[in-house]
Amino acid sequence: MMENWSKLSAGLAGLNIGGSAANIGKTLTSSYQAARERLGQIPAEDITELPQEYRDLESRVDALRQAHLTLQRIARVYETETYDYPVQVQQSIAELSTNVAHNVTSFAAANLKDTSIPAPSVTPAAKPLPKTLPHAISRAALAGASSLGPDIRLGKALDLYGNAMEKVGQARLDQDDVIVERFLQPWNVTVTSSIAVAMQARTAVRASRLHLDSAKQTLKAAAPAKQEQARLEVENAEDDLVQKTEVAITLMKTVLDNPEPLKNINELIKAQLVYFAAAVEALSAVQGEVEELSLAAEGEYRKSRDH
Repeated sequence: MMENWSKLSAGLAGLNIGGSAANIGKTLTSSYQAARERLGQIPAEDITELPQEYRDLESRVDALRQAHLTLQRIARVYETETYDYPVQVQQSIAELSTNVAHNVTSFAAANLKDTSIPAPSVTPAAKPLPKTLPHAISRAALAGASSLGPDIRLGKALDLYGNAMEKVGQARLDQDDVIVERFLQPWNVTVTSSIAVAMQARTAVRASRLHLDSAKQTLKAAAPAKQEQARLEVENAEDDLVQKTEVAITLMKTVLDNPEPLKNINELIKAQLVYFAAAVEALSAVQGEVEELSLAAEGEYRKSRDH
């Protein structure tokens, strides 16, 4: 079977065909070589070994790429406002009713504009509510405060807490915007540009190595009249592999030396630090007053039990 394939390879090489067809011939021989290697039909000594430096860089770039993809997959939640929003919270009936009224009055006003029938005034649409966990907690606390009233200690505490959590929610939205702009977007660029280019260069090296080993197999099986042509093909393939390997090594080193990922991580940390600091500030501002309310209520409760 190998002898028949070598004859076909030599035939393709000897034909006076265009570059596109020649590339097809290369692809066929390389694919066949790869298939034989996977099936264990090629002895290890007949597989060209790439430089140790190249193989070491491959491992390091693979680790870097995996680190990028893993963090990217998790951090993409920052692109979605509702990533921590309670699934059981639904749009309120009041909000739905306001939106329905807005749609109905808008439609009526538009269709009665040029008629003798008075057009109704358009009901304002409900302002979209931020869909974050801190905002949801804030709305729940403020609703409770409104029901209880400011004269009740719990109502006052809920009001303080609700307003603090609204600030926390806004700080979280600000954090997300910064993370998307200064971390996720440049982080994605690294994955889709420099790392992707290095991976493409490695693919080219593998294709070149397969072509070289296929050419060597063809040379082994070549008839005397075809040996010189087969030898030239091996020499050209060797030169091509050396060139492509050098290019891939340079690109992989460039990826590994790129300082951008470190800058991106720093921006991620800074954005989170600002958010947590804002949360600490907002909650610290009300915690003391809520504690005073708690102690006063506890004191009154114990006093009432003593009588």
